[in-house]
Amino acid sequence: MTLLLAALAAAAATVLWYFKDGSNRYRLGTLALIYWGATLMWLVDAAAAYLEEGAASFQPQPAELLNDAFLGLSVVVLGLFIWLALLLWHDPKGVLRQLMKSA
Repeated sequence: MTLLLAALAAAAATVLWYFKDGSNRYRLGTLALIYWGATLMWLVDAAAAYLEEGAASFQPQPAELLNDAFLGLSVVVLGLFIWLALLLWHDPKGVLRQLMKSA
């Protein structure tokens, strides 16, 4: 479930980057790379689990599935927070600079 959620977030961020952020103003490419990195991490984790446990690793119990879903959502939200911090740092519209000048 974590792999699926990370891959869906990566695909969505990639589509947004490709069609909406031609000037890289909002750094959607960075968001896509964050999610593709998480997807690669979960893919390696799934491969390692398969090598260790065999096909049983792809038959989780409902409680494990729920825990994996919460973990996947946490990864997606953490990626958004990191991207938001980067976006605020670069301040593409200059809003924070204007606030600092007026204060």
